[in-house]
Amino acid sequence: MYLGRVVGCVWSTVKNRNLEGQRMLVIQPLTPELANTGQRIVCTDCTGAGAGELIYWVRGREASLAFLPNEPATDATVVAIVDSVHLRSAAAPEPPPPAAPAPAPPARGRKPSRKG
Repeated sequence: MYLGRVVGCVWSTVKNRNLEGQRMLVIQPLTPELANTGQRIVCTDCTGAGAGELIYWVRGREASLAFLPNEPATDATVVAIVDSVHLRSAAAPEPPPPAAPAPAPPARGRKPSRKG
């Protein structure tokens, strides 16, 4: 799955009959930090996403599974509208947990001295 932002829509009057009634959106792929990356792509939409919304999309065979039992000829589909993204900062990694104290070695008894 990939993050993206809806930046436009596509209107087509001539298309595969399995795509009739399907919305097609122009998506700008994003990094996890929400920076633009790569070229814009056209995705079918099963969520009703609108312009400017943060979404995630899939590609490949999984793209058509969102429309089962129909299987439109698509290789990229918007499958979710994203509410928020939370990342840990790479600059300030979480401190490691405190190390547990090493267990004390088992007590050994002293051998009795041979002095008599």
